[in-house]
Amino acid sequence: MDAARWPDVARIPRGSAGRTAVTRLIVQRALADLPLRIALGDAPVTGAEGPLLRVHDPDAFFRRIGADGLIGFGESYMAGEWDTDELVGALTVLASHLTALVPRPLQRLRGAWAHRRPSAQRNTLEGARENIHRHYDLSNDLFALFLDRTMTYSSALFPQRPAAWSDLADAQHRKIDRLLDLAGVGEGTRLLEIGTGWGELALRAAARGARVVSVTLSQEQRELAMARLAQAGYADRVSVELCDYRQVTGVHDAVVSVEMIEAVGEDYWPVYFETLERLVVPGGRIALQAITMPHDRMLATRTTYTWIHKYIFPGGLIPSVPAIEECAARAGLHVQENDGFGGHYAETLRLWRERFTQQPTTVGTLGFDAVFRRMWEFYLAYSEAGFRAGYLDVRQLLLTKAATAQDGGLR
Repeated sequence: MDAARWPDVARIPRGSAGRTAVTRLIVQRALADLPLRIALGDAPVTGAEGPLLRVHDPDAFFRRIGADGLIGFGESYMAGEWDTDELVGALTVLASHLTALVPRPLQRLRGAWAHRRPSAQRNTLEGARENIHRHYDLSNDLFALFLDRTMTYSSALFPQRPAAWSDLADAQHRKIDRLLDLAGVGEGTRLLEIGTGWGELALRAAARGARVVSVTLSQEQRELAMARLAQAGYADRVSVELCDYRQVTGVHDAVVSVEMIEAVGEDYWPVYFETLERLVVPGGRIALQAITMPHDRMLATRTTYTWIHKYIFPGGLIPSVPAIEECAARAGLHVQENDGFGGHYAETLRLWRERFTQQPTTVGTLGFDAVFRRMWEFYLAYSEAGFRAGYLDVRQLLLTKAATAQDGGLR
């Protein structure tokens, strides 16, 4: 293991014997009540049903959890200290019982043991660029290994499930087309896209005859998106700009933003919705796709620093539907439609995960080591489990801005 690259994975925390013992007691009691089979070191397997969670190094496992909670749990997997015969299944069990894993009296002390988010990850103009760079500029070739030919990195919408890999591209187009329909995008529409991805939505909007301005903070995504748009013959209809959403100018008939609000951060939600309102014409339409979580869980965890923040999406926070509705209303926007399809995201993630794990050698040739591969597999499985357990959802929302009196109402 490269200790310089993975310092907190290579290093087992120095926890006190007492704290480690208490952690072991709490974790073992919590796991004993779940439909899981557990094997600690050379001890016999306990539990009669469910996925098998085999802990190879119990001392390191409990020390990491005692010191860093769920961050330590994820780092222990990255270090190879535990495995399971069914990663998604085990994580789904844990996600389904998340609020019961810690005894209620100890939950009141959450602020004393949960890590707080570092100020460096706040989504200031500079911070947002760095946060996006850390994830989306990893390598276009890496993402191409597990994404379908549309290079779409958000939930698909399947006509039926379970789905096969061959269904994914059409399901991504189905999702994109529904968003464009929600936004009323057609011939001559002046469309703003916040969060370009690798350009598929802009391409399909241009094919409808729209004029598109798409903004991104990822240099690598921008370069590939521009190449794909040029190859499709739409370079004259789409402008892809390296620009923060807060710095966009002009007015547009419609705005579409797919799974970008999760990267905004709670401090900037009001600014985000105020910017949407500023950039759309009176009577205009805004179509959002957003990952959401229950409002009570969002309130309980919104200041917590998690494994996902540390290793995958720095600076992010998944909103709740009430939080979106409240921020939108304060900005003068009305939520007209709100449809959820979380099961489809679980299916999308399954297809990505299976594709990724089938290509370990290719991942290695791109310069990503074994720790990264375990980290990425854990991320995809962890996310899939969240949707399978119902802890997470994904929704398409239509927001509208009131028309002026001269316009005679909403379009």
